[in-house]
Amino acid sequence: MAGPEIERLVQLLAKLPGLGPRSARRAALTLIKRREQLLDPLAGALAEAAAKVKTCHICGNYDSVDPCTICTDERRDTGIICVVDEVSGLWAMERSGLFRGLYHVLGGVLSPLDGIGPDDLAVGPLVTRAGAPGVREVILALSATVDGQTTAHYLADRLAPLGVTVSGLAQGVPVGGELDYLDEGTIGAALRARREIPR
Repeated sequence: MAGPEIERLVQLLAKLPGLGPRSARRAALTLIKRREQLLDPLAGALAEAAAKVKTCHICGNYDSVDPCTICTDERRDTGIICVVDEVSGLWAMERSGLFRGLYHVLGGVLSPLDGIGPDDLAVGPLVTRAGAPGVREVILALSATVDGQTTAHYLADRLAPLGVTVSGLAQGVPVGGELDYLDEGTIGAALRARREIPR
């Protein structure tokens, strides 16, 4: 139906979250039809992102500088670390505008069925950061899924010997809810009403 260049574009678009084969075809057609307004700028933005975006070696955030702008922001409270499973969770917390501490991106959650264990996540660096002088609290802002809560309890056990307060998000986060899909008000309410996770 189409040349190899178009088919490759469709196949790549179909790999993006939320885009199936049909949606990918519609997106590809829209991009091609509006080449000057969409396709050319998108191609440039993708090339620039591929060349310049880095992973922060401290927290795991994506930025054009390493360490990222959040880790180097002197106005941040360095005594509180908010742990999220993916960068999308960090961005969701930042959209709320209510959290002024630092972050730590785990890179996923524990999932025995998928073969993801503690060694596959940034658990060791988190324990090291949480044990640094001046750290008072670690907030576990993980998704309210079974794997997210299993990960939260595992991290609470690992952090317990450090003597820091370990808290989790409270009201407003529905069971099974993904942090990235919550609105800023819900995230703000959950952050303000966080509670210590029992050991």
